[in-house]
Amino acid sequence: MINISKISVFISGKDLFKDVSFTIRPKDRIGLTGKNGAGKSTILKIISGEREPTSGSIDISSGKTIGYLPQEMNFSYKQTVFGETMSVFKQVLDLESELQNITHQLETRTDYESEDYSKLIERLNEIHVILGTLDAEKIESKVEKILKGLGFKREEFERPLSEFSGGWQMRVELAKILLTEPSLILLDEPTNHLDIDSILWLEQYFINYPGAILLISHDRRFLDNVTNRTIEIVFGKIYDYSVPYSKYLIERQERYETQIATFKNQQKFIETQERFIERFKAKASKAKAAQSKAKQLDKLDRIELDDFDTQTIKFTFPPAPRSGHLVVNVEGMSKSYGPKSVLEDVNIKVLRGDRIAFVGKNGMGKSTLVKIINKETDCKGVLELGHNVKLGYYAQIQEKTLDPNATILSTLEDEATGDWTKGHKLRGLLGAFLFSESDVDKKVKVLSGGEKSRLALARLLLNEVNLLILDEPTNHLDMSAKEVLKEALMAYNGTLIVVSHDRDFLDGLTSVTYEFKNRGIKEHLGEIGEFLNKYKHDHFRDFEADKGEKELIKKSAKTEAKPKSAGKEEYSSKKEKEANVRKLNKLILRSERRISQLEGELEELEKLMSDPDFYQNDAESKEVFFKHSETKKKLDQKMLEWENQCEELDALT
Repeated sequence: MINISKISVFISGKDLFKDVSFTIRPKDRIGLTGKNGAGKSTILKIISGEREPTSGSIDISSGKTIGYLPQEMNFSYKQTVFGETMSVFKQVLDLESELQNITHQLETRTDYESEDYSKLIERLNEIHVILGTLDAEKIESKVEKILKGLGFKREEFERPLSEFSGGWQMRVELAKILLTEPSLILLDEPTNHLDIDSILWLEQYFINYPGAILLISHDRRFLDNVTNRTIEIVFGKIYDYSVPYSKYLIERQERYETQIATFKNQQKFIETQERFIERFKAKASKAKAAQSKAKQLDKLDRIELDDFDTQTIKFTFPPAPRSGHLVVNVEGMSKSYGPKSVLEDVNIKVLRGDRIAFVGKNGMGKSTLVKIINKETDCKGVLELGHNVKLGYYAQIQEKTLDPNATILSTLEDEATGDWTKGHKLRGLLGAFLFSESDVDKKVKVLSGGEKSRLALARLLLNEVNLLILDEPTNHLDMSAKEVLKEALMAYNGTLIVVSHDRDFLDGLTSVTYEFKNRGIKEHLGEIGEFLNKYKHDHFRDFEADKGEKELIKKSAKTEAKPKSAGKEEYSSKKEKEANVRKLNKLILRSERRISQLEGELEELEKLMSDPDFYQNDAESKEVFFKHSETKKKLDQKMLEWENQCEELDALT
């Protein structure tokens, strides 16, 4: 269908890739993988026609069409959501406009016997036939189905698209591509713009898609569920595997191990032959045999080991200082932007050591709550941080938190304190995040999305924090960087809140899920896999699915990775442990409230005792001394009780 033949791209004095060739067949589902900067997006641009290769060619079969969704676009819309989406059916819209015009003429004209009148009737019939062929009557329902699947509500259809964020505008561009059903869809990080329910919907939509798909994604679960082929770009070469991403990793490792074994055997053979040649080439009786072996070696097809880019970031988060047991307290909190209410009467408590996932549709308030906790915006009601809480924050859009005119090194220098002020330490940290000595003076504005993400992560390590909030941290990270980040977060001993739509990243990382929906927040205990399997039918569909969609959702429930099963005893033990943890959390909160109360009483008594006139009344002063002594005993007893409860909780968790 589409043949990519020996394409090369030469940039800044070196080959990005050279003589790359592969074929895209009908119904192929290809995941294009490789490190950031390997040239994945460049290949999509070349296939789409947006960029010319330095050499090579792209051959597209006659009649085949391509739809391309880049990672970033500049939008300038004047239409509504529905109107812009419908614009892909220009032919239908033009025909319907012409149909209305002809109908109006036939209703108002009276020259029934004229040739012009007859031509109008002929054209009217012709338009009806064409519209019937194009299934014009079903177009609006198709548009509605796609827009709803990608997360738009029906009441949003007539809103100007310019009022929506770039992520929502990108969804409209995706909808337009899906509606035109091109022979090949090219997608560059499509899940960056989608929430979990839209990702689930898109996965199911692609099951029955009639064309081919070539996509770049760092969402492993999405790749496994959508693709049947993986093409890896590494050091300017490609390696083609006829399996999804997770199986490709296994096959790549197996192939490499086989290559190593074969390579070692060949090297032994070559060494043996070379020893024979060297030993006997000067002896007349053996010279002919030595020459023969030398010719054999010259003709030998020597095995070359595949190149693997094993370079990745390396880091761990610094130990978290101990905070109070209650880390974030939210009571009766509400937030509105003008007339639009985002959150209403929210009540949550985040406790020390909690590992929480924020999930839900875009626009439901996840990032808003994160910004409120980080004091970037205000709210009504109560939102308090607990004792000794030190917050570290990774924003969803790094362009808003990094100075574009600063250099990579100065970005860290502005945050550095203590030992970090020593230049060599900062350069060492940057090296761990794959910034070379020649990179550190680059301006932030010239960095790629992945490089900005790595720089923001490096900056997080400069301070010891005990509440870490990450808003979509995986959007621009490649697979290996995501794995390193997840490992570092698994080892992190503070309190963690993660806003993410990446199911594979959240799997095993968090133990509580906060679902944002209808301006409220609902708590679900358990890992993200349990939440998805239990709640996706009810909570991830705000529109009524037709029969076909329901069947797709049933298939999804079967194919979606299930959490690891446990025996009855293990399950019972887990539930008992969770109950004990909840009970201890409540006791600790009660103890901390009582401690605060007793500390307040002691403070008031000590104020009385510090007054010089206090000692003039012996009876009153004796009573106060007695109260002070009793309150101090109660406080000491309650503190001991609180410490024992904390130790017991630490042992359980």
